[in-house]
Amino acid sequence: MKLELREALRQHILVGDGAMGTYLYQLGFPVGISYEELNLLKPDVIMDVHRRYYEAGARIIETNTFSANREKLSKYGLEQDVEAINRAGVELARKAVGNDAYVVGAVGSIRAGRRKNVRTTKVKEDLRQQIEILLDTPIDGLLLESFYDLEEMLIALKTVRKLSTLPVICQFATEGTGSTHDGVSLAEAFTKLKQNGADVVGFNCRSGPNGLLRSLEKAAGMNDPVPFSVFPNAGIPDYVDGRFTYAATPQYFAETALKFADLGARIIGGCCGTTPEHVAAMAQALTDYTPDATRVGQLQLAAEAKGLQAVLEREPSVSPPAAPPKEPSIVELVKQRHTVIVELDPPRDLDIAKFMEGAHALKEARVDAITMADNSLAVTRMSNLALGYLVKEQTGIRPLIHIACRDRNMIGTQSHMMGLHALDIDHVLAVTGDPAKFGDLPGSSSVYDLTSFEIIRMIKQLNEGVAFSGKPLKKKANFIVGAAFNPNVKYLEKALQRLERKIEAGADYIMTQPVYNAELIEKIYEATKHLSVPIFIGIMPLASGGNATYLHNEVPGIQLSDEVRRRMGDLKGEEGRAMGVQIAKELLDTAMSYFNGIYLMTPFLSYEMTVQLTNYVWEKSGKAITTCTH
Repeated sequence: MKLELREALRQHILVGDGAMGTYLYQLGFPVGISYEELNLLKPDVIMDVHRRYYEAGARIIETNTFSANREKLSKYGLEQDVEAINRAGVELARKAVGNDAYVVGAVGSIRAGRRKNVRTTKVKEDLRQQIEILLDTPIDGLLLESFYDLEEMLIALKTVRKLSTLPVICQFATEGTGSTHDGVSLAEAFTKLKQNGADVVGFNCRSGPNGLLRSLEKAAGMNDPVPFSVFPNAGIPDYVDGRFTYAATPQYFAETALKFADLGARIIGGCCGTTPEHVAAMAQALTDYTPDATRVGQLQLAAEAKGLQAVLEREPSVSPPAAPPKEPSIVELVKQRHTVIVELDPPRDLDIAKFMEGAHALKEARVDAITMADNSLAVTRMSNLALGYLVKEQTGIRPLIHIACRDRNMIGTQSHMMGLHALDIDHVLAVTGDPAKFGDLPGSSSVYDLTSFEIIRMIKQLNEGVAFSGKPLKKKANFIVGAAFNPNVKYLEKALQRLERKIEAGADYIMTQPVYNAELIEKIYEATKHLSVPIFIGIMPLASGGNATYLHNEVPGIQLSDEVRRRMGDLKGEEGRAMGVQIAKELLDTAMSYFNGIYLMTPFLSYEMTVQLTNYVWEKSGKAITTCTH
């Protein structure tokens, strides 16, 4: 008769199964689908994968439910199928292996390394929903795997312990570092997990056998040891001829399985890239396993030596020199006085002469910041990061850089933000970005890994010294993050609800689309006066009648009043620009009585127009003390 799982772990080392997702990929299922949905669509395939791992020697079988929570399934429109997918996952695993193996319900991280991207209340709700469903099925235990933070792991573990006494295995995703992504040492994290009812602790994913061996060495010195589990990846993936491949061989896994066992691992399996062949090799190597005392001693001494060396190499504490006083941020300035941000579009070619002329002219006009769009309207322009640096170095004006979700995946976005931090450019505006198919390169892809809400949260996470992945960054960034607001809509209340969500996500200030109606400016004030963050009201002088017609009819988010279009008429050249400036001044008269924040947009690099308007702001603000609240 099969022993209870806890008793089996006291008496034996159990071999775990291998990858599900990457193995399905090897079988021909594409990246980008919900592998958990295959529990319903392709049950025979999932059963066959479980059966192959069992026949290879695995006696710990994970259900195909790793991402079967409401948050992850919602990406595929499957949030209503959480229960069906989880129940099917358990049923298929049990049918495939019978009662001879231990079936554990797999529960993955909701946040998956994006530590502040999902509210804690939602994490608790979604984890509880999945856990309750799995506990209502014939499983032998639960496997909480690929968690990055101790905080979220404890949420899941405590949820289980409120509902059940079944065995629980808790595994962190790690890259071989000595701590979790929320900065807790592995030994301390494992101790807390044991105190809260974990039966087994360990690692899976992110690293191959070498990385997980290093992590296990660091954790093996716990004062109150607990059984370990390890499920390494098959090395680092490579992309060859359009396919992902993994280098680590089954023989290598067999060799490292013995090392894991010597350090106290009681469950040893595989994660991404592993196959039934890897599992079979480990199972064979661990047959009749007995600890190698010499190897155990060498590994423990090596771990202790590494810890001692780390202590010896620590630099003595030295007080750093005092930092020079930092100039006030845009948010601080706008609370004190009228503050002017001017947008100057990066060029579409390689000639930056006129752009830099404009920057120097705006410097003379004493603008508070020059803001640069990120390939606005999906039209390719020079990097705003490069031009922001030139503006900062050559004029001394603060650059304010737009960050669009459209052009970079999460890797590229974080890299971009880290580069801005290195250049001491700390003011940014997070925007969604217009779809690529409407720009000058319609065949290019729109990435949209992140929504505008998510990118705000992720940038603010960098301010906590935490990467998008959840990994510590050694230093904290200090980004001031703005959000865009389009008031040119039929239902302002709905737009306001979206804006409030951006503020909840962490936006420090708001920049609006250009407004061409004084009455709308008043409405914006009344609708937003309760908000806690400052608003920069957008005003863009029109350059011609044709420009007015184009903006009104073809550019999303811009609406011109009938009066403005009538006044612009067919005006061109100097007459058109003069009328555009006059209309903008009239709008400023209204805007400045309600808002301290002024956001001027330069049309066609005609910086003379925004210089005039900046001077007008300073002239007008000098005549009376402002009573603005925004």
